[in-house]
Amino acid sequence: RRKKLTIFFSDIKGFTEITDTLESEVLSNLLNNYLDEMAQIALRYGGTIDKFIGDAVMVFFGDPQTNGEKADAIACVRMAIEMREKMIDLRMKWRNEGIASPLHIRCGVNTGFCTVGNFGCENRMDYTIVGGQVNLASRLESRALMDQILISHETYALIKDEIYCEPQDDIFVKGIHYAIRAYQVVDTYEALQSASMEFVREMKGFNLAINFKEVERETALLQLREAINHLSNKGDVEKSMPGLFKTLITPEASKKTIN
Repeated sequence: RRKKLTIFFSDIKGFTEITDTLESEVLSNLLNNYLDEMAQIALRYGGTIDKFIGDAVMVFFGDPQTNGEKADAIACVRMAIEMREKMIDLRMKWRNEGIASPLHIRCGVNTGFCTVGNFGCENRMDYTIVGGQVNLASRLESRALMDQILISHETYALIKDEIYCEPQDDIFVKGIHYAIRAYQVVDTYEALQSASMEFVREMKGFNLAINFKEVERETALLQLREAINHLSNKGDVEKSMPGLFKTLITPEASKKTIN
């Protein structure tokens, strides 16, 4: 039957490249760990997991149960945001297990009418969706950058009151003869309002997260100052002159340094 759905695609950017560097057992464990975490998030938001294709995930909202077009679209994009955030934890976990290459996801979301039902042959039937709107969601995912969630204008119109998005240049994709108006999902409005109370940065070999509401400021300043000295190759000064180091990182001196 024909039904208006919100369709989600994601994959791991750079996954193909690491398959040549990891043993099959390690690769299998990593992939199963990733798919299990993504599936749990999808089910928690009420999504229907259509299929896994290697490292790719396909989920849709609106069938067999629906909370309405708008609610389905919002749930889908919220799911995508949580998946993106979960990858931060997974990257740290995998890095600790010896997987040096950072892995990031990219996502595409579109809303439109699809044909949903059972497709296949006499011996094997799959409950899935087909149609041009499915292809568009897949094309958006393929055009997304690392850790980017690209959505169509149709999806944006349904979620714009709850989720902040930034317009992107119109894109042209294979198989679609017209320009696609796309938007990049930034975050929910409630998360952005509380973001001023948090500071999070992540890069290779560097992870920093500060909650300004809960942090013990003097202890945090001591830790930050110690890290700065190590990064500046001043770790030996700390070991050989502990008294001087403690003087340098008094709260007053730390405030001057931070300012």
